[in-house]
Amino acid sequence: MARPFHYAFLVRDLESTRRFYGSILGCPEGRSTETWVDFDFFGNQISAHVNDVLPAPIPCGHVDQVVVPIPHAGAVLDWDEFQALAKRLQDAQIAFLIAPMIRYAGRPEEQATMFFTDFSGNAIELKAYRHPEHVFSM
Repeated sequence: MARPFHYAFLVRDLESTRRFYGSILGCPEGRSTETWVDFDFFGNQISAHVNDVLPAPIPCGHVDQVVVPIPHAGAVLDWDEFQALAKRLQDAQIAFLIAPMIRYAGRPEEQATMFFTDFSGNAIELKAYRHPEHVFSM
């Protein structure tokens, strides 16, 4: 059984963070104070902490001949859940750093992936594997 991870990160404000993670991504809110809020991020716990200085991701990672932002956080979704969320993001006019695409087509590790940022500029990758048993395949 997989264990959920915990990830803490910086955000500009809680209002736009709640709108992005709660309303757009559909992540239920957990505990919060005046300076931070937790979300159930697809079965994982993320904690958004307010700060004035926000480090920007750098487009320096190379995956399947595509440059990806580092650092980034994300989650692995079910195939149909990924497709539905990609449409919801498009309908909400969220700008993609990397639009939804298929990597490794026809191979056991075939995956759908997309990159975008939250309203504070944090890079997020969501992906789905056509064959989830190959999530760690080479």
